[in-house]
Amino acid sequence: MAGLSLDHPWAFIFGILGNIISFMVYLAPLPTFYRVYKKKSTEGFQSVPYVVALFSAMLWIYYAFIKTDAYLLVTINSIGCIIETMYIVTYLGYAPKKARIFTAQILLLLNVGLFGLIVLVTLLATKGPERVHVLGWVCVGLSISVFIAPLTIIRLVIRTKSVEFMPFWLSFFLTMSAIAWFSYGLLTKDIYVALPNILGFIFGVVQMGIYIAYRWAEKVAYHDHKVSEHIIIAIPKLGTGEWSSEVHPIDVISSSPGVHGEENADKKGQERHEPTNDGDMENMEAQKEIDEMKQLEV
Repeated sequence: MAGLSLDHPWAFIFGILGNIISFMVYLAPLPTFYRVYKKKSTEGFQSVPYVVALFSAMLWIYYAFIKTDAYLLVTINSIGCIIETMYIVTYLGYAPKKARIFTAQILLLLNVGLFGLIVLVTLLATKGPERVHVLGWVCVGLSISVFIAPLTIIRLVIRTKSVEFMPFWLSFFLTMSAIAWFSYGLLTKDIYVALPNILGFIFGVVQMGIYIAYRWAEKVAYHDHKVSEHIIIAIPKLGTGEWSSEVHPIDVISSSPGVHGEENADKKGQERHEPTNDGDMENMEAQKEIDEMKQLEV
């Protein structure tokens, strides 16, 4: 019982600390869903981040049960499963029909199909310590693969010179969570927990550094038209080294005269938005980056 044994008191302390901070991270999307409840609309928010977070929590619970002594991983990821399920149910209750169908398809693909396949393969093709190793590396691979999301956010912040996309305190607490879970993994000699959180710590520090660097920077302006875009904010579920994404609506300026149905803008209005110098070109490129981010949500 390495997870709770008095032979590893510091591992227990760091595990409890990781549980507390990770629980706070799981609660981060609450304002989003309260807004969904109040407005009775998902407002274009995507369900994929919450479905992926649920899949991650399920996978780590399975790993913890196979390992048999990682009870602190079971507790936080069980809580995560409950919270993410509540988010998804709320989303399904207020999402339009197409979004509900898409969410159901993703749930069946990931949380039923892929998870079931992983369970089946590990149970039939492996046994004993080998099963733990195989499943552990599957979890690590999933953890590392989703680190692409914060890289995209960091690039977007640099391009737009706006830290609205990357809250400082979120990055701070996620870094603290990474430290807690890395320490837990190190003290319990669980490389599969410790390894992903090394990257989690690095990305957390980088995010805080970029926030400080651009906190007072002059933001890139995108001409006259405002449009509410849904920007993906990377949220690492650092109880297990996982990164998922939280979507927040924030106002950015659009350079396109056709936004909000203004498809019949006059020629003069269109000419006003043509890039005339290097600064305008940079603005257009930054807007293109935001448009690409929006497409990544689907």
